[in-house]
Amino acid sequence: MNRRNLLKNMALAAPAAWLPGALASRSLRLASAPTPFAPTWESLAQYQVPDWFRDAKFGIWAHWGPQCQPEHGDWYGRLLYEEGSDDYKFHVAKYGHPSKFGFKDVINEWKAESWNPDQLVDLYRRAGAKYFVALANHHDNFDLYQSTHQPWNSTRLGPRQDIIGGWAKAAKKHGLRFGVSVHAAHAWTWYETARQADKTGPLAGVPYDGRLTAAAGRGQWWQGYDPQALYAQNHAPSAAQTPGASPRQWDWGDGASRPDRAYCEKFYQRTVELLDKYEPDLVYFDDTALPLWPVSDVGLRVAAHYYNTNRQRHGGQLEAVVTGKILNEQQRRCLVWDVERGQSNRLEPLPWQTDTCLGQWHYDRRIFEQHGYKSAQTVVHTLVDVVSKNGNLLLSVPVRGNGTIDTDELAIVESITAWMAVNGESIYGTRPWQVFGEGPAQAQAAQLSAQGFNEGKGLAFEARDIRFATKGDVLYATALGWPAEGQLLITALAAGNPLRPQPVRQVELLGHGPVAFERTAQGLLLRLPAQPAAGLAYAFKIKG
Repeated sequence: MNRRNLLKNMALAAPAAWLPGALASRSLRLASAPTPFAPTWESLAQYQVPDWFRDAKFGIWAHWGPQCQPEHGDWYGRLLYEEGSDDYKFHVAKYGHPSKFGFKDVINEWKAESWNPDQLVDLYRRAGAKYFVALANHHDNFDLYQSTHQPWNSTRLGPRQDIIGGWAKAAKKHGLRFGVSVHAAHAWTWYETARQADKTGPLAGVPYDGRLTAAAGRGQWWQGYDPQALYAQNHAPSAAQTPGASPRQWDWGDGASRPDRAYCEKFYQRTVELLDKYEPDLVYFDDTALPLWPVSDVGLRVAAHYYNTNRQRHGGQLEAVVTGKILNEQQRRCLVWDVERGQSNRLEPLPWQTDTCLGQWHYDRRIFEQHGYKSAQTVVHTLVDVVSKNGNLLLSVPVRGNGTIDTDELAIVESITAWMAVNGESIYGTRPWQVFGEGPAQAQAAQLSAQGFNEGKGLAFEARDIRFATKGDVLYATALGWPAEGQLLITALAAGNPLRPQPVRQVELLGHGPVAFERTAQGLLLRLPAQPAAGLAYAFKIKG
């Protein structure tokens, strides 16, 4: 994601497949039941966000797949084919030239030998996550589940394990809602760099491996597998094919090569099988609106199928969440709006989500070595700010190729755990107040760019930055710093302010106890105790 995010997603399956008998018969039973959602935006607008998602507020994401194996950051499967790039140089030095050793071969290196999903999900549960999301496929087009439509999948190659199945089992054991993220709709264009060749040097003109076919696999480790089922490059390239590409090509415009019907239908079959087999509570689509929109109705069909089958499984109660990016007003009624690496600057009328990461989306060892992750305080501040605006935070904790997290990440997660143990009641099950907050940061908030990307561009939060949330008759006011002068003024709670005319009877600092206060025409003045240790943010429980 990020610059590499300008072009994301994609998919390409292999031979047409069949569903196992039990799955097929189950699908027929579901299909015979009433299906109130049709694959149109007008029909999907009936959607209501389930309470479990509104109450959860905080999820953790394992954005983990074969691109984590080199431990060299995001979009490795595309960037290794960009001659002269940092990833290209790293790849040539570590693995060899991409005409001889391409991304298909990186997949073969990935063994996930130390992966323990039960241990990681239990860690995230203790950190306060109420839902857990696992990568089901990325723009690299490799399915991390038992797929009958994509032979390039983790049960047959690489780790030879059902990654999604393992995550789903662990989430269920530890009582977390389970989600999957699907990024594969854009492989058609994302892998176009793999069809190129060096322009200079001793191998100039020698094609990379992106156009290989099954016939070339004779005697190779990948014999019997068609590389085109992975790379999806048996088509005319996009216009103006450049390493940076055009952001508008992400929406299938500006000369982007448009996928054919077979490609779109294969994506549909893969995704529906994923949803029917693993029954997730949430599906994250890394697309503008829905996958392959607007060149195909596949995304609409997937969403309608998912809503209908989820509703049937829950006795008529819809428990499903689908997220999408860069939504218009109509689409925001159909899906949950997801903002990538950014935050809305207003109190949103509908529930939404921001997704961000401690480092890069795919594990990058350089960030660990430089101790460059987001701090626990930054994560907590983001969570409090997003919750005040009617949103949820989905946090990615990068996973190493071997399936573990590093010591810096563990320390950050443990700090979040400690904060949540004291302050969780100000987060879970809350709803936004009449205003989301006050303080200098909101006046200097950066504007969203495309699907987000405004985090860290505004003023840093400080003690005067206060964010609100409610639960019943309780108002939570969380200060994003500790005032040096030992007192805090909350101007939105001034005497006579119509936002909260009822009297204030008690104020409690979570984790400490009651604090002295005075309500004046300037605001609610809190006289604070000695600063608590490792507070990160300070939640005050105000009763009226």
